[in-house]
Amino acid sequence: MPETASDTTTGYQVLARRYRSKTFGEVVGQESIAETLERAIDRGRTAHAYLFCGTRGVGKTSMARIFARAVNVSDQQAEEAAVGDAILRGEDMDVVEIDGASNNGVQDARDLIANASIRPARSPFKIYIIDEVHMLSNAAFNALLKTMEEPPSHVKFILCTTEPHKVLATIQSRCQRFDFRPISVGRIAEHLTAVLGSESIEADESVVLRVARLANGSMRDGLSILERVVAAADGRLDAALLERVLGVPPEDIVKDVAAAIGAGDPAGTLRSMAALLAEGLAPERALDGIAERFRLLLTARVCGDDPALLGTGSEESAALVKEASVFEAEQLVHMIALCDAAGGRVRVSASPRAILDAAVTRMALSERFAQAASLLAGDVAVSSSSPTKKKSLKKAVESTRPITPVRSVPSASPPVVKKNSAPVSVPVSDPGDSEEKVVATVPPESEAVEAKSLVSIGSIGSIADDRGPWAALQAAAVTPKQRVMLDDFEFDRLEGGRLRLRRRVDASPSAGWTIQKPQGLADLASAAFGRRIEIEFVTESQPMRASADNVAADVNDHPLVREAVDLFDAHVVQVRRTDQPNADGDTAASPETQD
Repeated sequence: MPETASDTTTGYQVLARRYRSKTFGEVVGQESIAETLERAIDRGRTAHAYLFCGTRGVGKTSMARIFARAVNVSDQQAEEAAVGDAILRGEDMDVVEIDGASNNGVQDARDLIANASIRPARSPFKIYIIDEVHMLSNAAFNALLKTMEEPPSHVKFILCTTEPHKVLATIQSRCQRFDFRPISVGRIAEHLTAVLGSESIEADESVVLRVARLANGSMRDGLSILERVVAAADGRLDAALLERVLGVPPEDIVKDVAAAIGAGDPAGTLRSMAALLAEGLAPERALDGIAERFRLLLTARVCGDDPALLGTGSEESAALVKEASVFEAEQLVHMIALCDAAGGRVRVSASPRAILDAAVTRMALSERFAQAASLLAGDVAVSSSSPTKKKSLKKAVESTRPITPVRSVPSASPPVVKKNSAPVSVPVSDPGDSEEKVVATVPPESEAVEAKSLVSIGSIGSIADDRGPWAALQAAAVTPKQRVMLDDFEFDRLEGGRLRLRRRVDASPSAGWTIQKPQGLADLASAAFGRRIEIEFVTESQPMRASADNVAADVNDHPLVREAVDLFDAHVVQVRRTDQPNADGDTAASPETQD
């Protein structure tokens, strides 16, 4: 049984120490590890080194002490109870507890190795419990390697760490590793309730559950938080006392903020936010509280009324399900992401209140009904049953859908539309205008061409009309970059899925870059012609360098050369190639003859 405050001779002991586990069965949430170690002891198959990994307060050191007592205490010992109690307090001479943070040097490792050769004073084994072992230096780890691999028969090591990735792999390979899991909210709440019962303290169920959630999987943190609330209590523990002592966001005000956001009421949202900050909360703490509320609503929206999963009481879980019904799951996910992003900015901003208000107002205005997935995909499907909500959602989706401007060219023939791939076109200007007009198009999802950098051809018309393929391609070029890119080339021909272009004589220097990376031009042509188009650039053929004999033979057969030879009674002695710029700026090879 745990000691009470009046039983101790050294003064008051905090709950985390007074209710520390003393047997394998008392270690909460680590039953599988406790069962494995207990069976190994019963069968005499204990290892010489163990590595206990896990977050803070999950029972690593307690399990190490319980294991040390189990292997070192026997019925034959005259001081069985005294030895067991000393081990659990960390005061036994044969169970040495070492703080890895303050004993992390090579000399500390050497001292440990030297003392390990000394046999235990009154127990079968000398056990070294090294807490926070990841703080040891690499040199200290390396000094321990040989001893940990082949220690004396009377020595055992138990290494405890919260950061196992910092422990050398050579050390880990010499240990049996056990990973301690974070403790569930339900198990922490159950243990806290038992502690309060032992202390004869009354508490609301919601208070115990909230303390369990704040513990984040750590039993020691849960007991420490409960200790603070108990110390300030004057009778029963309630939610108001917990919020006042711990400085956590008041749940009723956080609920009002979420309700105002769900109602699409920016004014109510800002008023509730102001009331929340008036409680003395920092902006980042307020955002954390809102994000946690949305997390509960997301779980309730997706999983329904499940008190065990929500970590709440049955009445509170039912209220959460009702509150979550006005939201969509995608919307809640998006809001949690907004809280996280705003929280990061608030911590480093000179105007944290402005960022906070902007974030919650954005939630209330732009994310009221829109589903994040629908916004990204451009889908206008509406899941709400309310006609008013349907109309609002459709308007929100249309306003956030990406618009691709396309220059429309008048055509006598109707546009050619592929089956199941027609884009949606919304005229922006008067359809009766003879002037150029702009339409907003949404590329169909079934189009085989990638959406990036593509332009819909819904208003361009068929490439088979009197304008020709080059006119259709020029009509599809709507950005200055695309127009400049086309101006550098001339149309040669279109054969199936291959478009052949010829570089213009007066092309800009950027034409070379387009030839090296033609993907942008290929995407433009693919969109204009409604199918995948590959670009082929046609250049003037350049003579190949050849041997002198072959070149001389070819030159002798040339009509002009033969005429010159006959006229001057000469013969070809040497043929040279000279690169000279012609009038067009290109280079050409010119043969020379000598007598």
